[in-house]
Amino acid sequence: MIHNFQGMARRLTERLRAEGITHAGVLDVIQVTPRHLFMPESLAHKAYENTALPIGNGQTISQPLMVASMTQLLIQHQCQNVLEIGTGSGYQTAILAQLVDHVYSVERIAELQYQAKRRLNKLDLHNVSMRHGDGWQGWPSKAPFDGIIVTAAASTMPTALLQQLSDGGVMVIPVGERIQRLIVVRRFGDEFEYKELAEVKFVPLVPGAPI
Repeated sequence: MIHNFQGMARRLTERLRAEGITHAGVLDVIQVTPRHLFMPESLAHKAYENTALPIGNGQTISQPLMVASMTQLLIQHQCQNVLEIGTGSGYQTAILAQLVDHVYSVERIAELQYQAKRRLNKLDLHNVSMRHGDGWQGWPSKAPFDGIIVTAAASTMPTALLQQLSDGGVMVIPVGERIQRLIVVRRFGDEFEYKELAEVKFVPLVPGAPI
């Protein structure tokens, strides 16, 4: 286990800054968050590399640059009530929880959700509500959200998530199958504005009953 991670985390944030992450709050939070706690101990030595890593159940923890980029896209719109689709390891959840008022996080794999909850509690991050469910359906009873972040690639734009955005709200989501694109969606009344960003690679957002 890594006990003194601060030096490695500082070097990671310096690399993220060089890659175009400019939001001071995002960089500060990534520097103080122990990423090695969010993955199998056998991979902890790679925690502060800018790479995605497996966390079991066919899922991954996203590379830090992608976490930082997606978080920055939300935070620059002053989002405070955020829905996260795909809790996974809980790392993206932890980053968001230190920057917004409340995170509502949906995960379809119960084992991953349980592990993530333990990690967040260990870090005293208690402004997170979790739901075991189908990410395609979002969390209707907690809507609307001024920010939605989706950490798996949807084959098409999920209608249910669009409807759970508040007026003026923003969603950051990878969309596509063989070729995936990161898309930023803004809602203005009943209209939606779409902006396509970089090509990305995420695990698929699987519809259907949670497991």
